[in-house]
Amino acid sequence: MAIRFLLFDLDETLYPRAAGVMQEIGRQIRRYIMREYGATWEEADSLARRYHQEYGTSMRGLLLNNDLDVERYLAFVHDLPRDLLQPNQALDALLAELPDEKVIFTNADRPHAERVLAQLGIRRHFSRIIDVVAVGYVPKPNLAAYTACLRLLDAHPAECVLIEDTGRNLAPAKDLGMTTILVDGNPTDQADYKIPTILDLEPIIKTILATQNK
Repeated sequence: MAIRFLLFDLDETLYPRAAGVMQEIGRQIRRYIMREYGATWEEADSLARRYHQEYGTSMRGLLLNNDLDVERYLAFVHDLPRDLLQPNQALDALLAELPDEKVIFTNADRPHAERVLAQLGIRRHFSRIIDVVAVGYVPKPNLAAYTACLRLLDAHPAECVLIEDTGRNLAPAKDLGMTTILVDGNPTDQADYKIPTILDLEPIIKTILATQNK
């Protein structure tokens, strides 16, 4: 079955971890919990970590257990400094060379994804953004997020390559039959291919397509 879609995670996949975006989002999550639920920083940190581990994201745990105003939450935690990311001409050139339809598949919301893509200067390459809202607020690595994504794309798993920085988010995709690529991840995580940065992606995609065409 031919590859039709390259599914890209957003945060810490399309830019380096050192950019600090996810670190700032983590701080915003804790500030939100403190403000909305009267928690101390230590309590907020503990709750955020526990929910992230149990549910895939802190948001999902808050939504299921703490009567979360999800739209307000997403707007608050993604209210970030504008200078964390800069245009990446090398990434822009790389994406221009890749075949197949390119789609963002993220646990964040569309406004955050749009800002990140605009700041990186790569928005033009992506035909669709499938965000956490589109999949019913069920984040990766929950299986329902992947099946919802496939349904929205009208795609079979074997037609998709998922490019992610987090091993646990690749595991369900691999189990479904997607090809998986780990970017700057834990060396012990399982994936079909592993690369140190997103800029190393092109030869891997060429290898996947060449293997597929044999």
